[in-house]
Amino acid sequence: MDSRTVEAIERNTVQAVAPEQLDDGLPGWLLPMDRGTVGRAQCAVPLSHAAPDPALIDAIAERYGARGFPVAWRLPERPDWAAFTQALGERGFRRAQPTQTHIAETAELLRRLPDPPHGVELRLADAPDAAWLAMFLGEGLDPVDGASRSRALSRAQGTRFASLSEVGQTLACGAASVGHGWLGVHGMRTAARQRGRGLAGMVLRAMAGEALRRGIPRVFLQVDAGNAPALALYQRAGFQLAWPYAYWRR
Repeated sequence: MDSRTVEAIERNTVQAVAPEQLDDGLPGWLLPMDRGTVGRAQCAVPLSHAAPDPALIDAIAERYGARGFPVAWRLPERPDWAAFTQALGERGFRRAQPTQTHIAETAELLRRLPDPPHGVELRLADAPDAAWLAMFLGEGLDPVDGASRSRALSRAQGTRFASLSEVGQTLACGAASVGHGWLGVHGMRTAARQRGRGLAGMVLRAMAGEALRRGIPRVFLQVDAGNAPALALYQRAGFQLAWPYAYWRR
């Protein structure tokens, strides 16, 4: 993956989660800082996948400490990063939460994914309504994490909020972050009792339509490497693995 693509996707990602503070002054890195539960808003992330000097670890940690935040990392899973991650391990950091970045062509998503059926209403808005926000506090979800994630997505700039509803009930939702030449998919949720109906694919199609209207040819998303149902959906939709990454935390 070329460095310009990596940088564009990572800048879009951080834009979408709207951290409390962002240090963009270290060449080759973004240093988002946040007290919520969204890892992407808290972790130092490289803007290319060229292996960095492990000496940067302490310099980056000092930047977080100077602002009163603990440092954490979101790093690509590459063999040539072994020296850097070994140095992290020596400082007490441990790898967790393996995740994958996937990319797709807007036109391919539109070709593969279905429109909502009759009776299911699609809505795209510049701000989330109460029903959209309530999806993050639904059955089976962590209410603290849900509240933090919905707040982060809500305060982001350049985001559109998609939802599907039926007879006044919100069934599924997602957020589309527009910027840096990409449309980023975030905050995908389907009500627990509505899963299995293909609703997430319909939300994705709505986001792809938004990308098409804006002349954006490519879409990306991040997905937990262990989330088999989501991975299957994204593969059917036309997404392909761009790179895996993991979090490193004390």
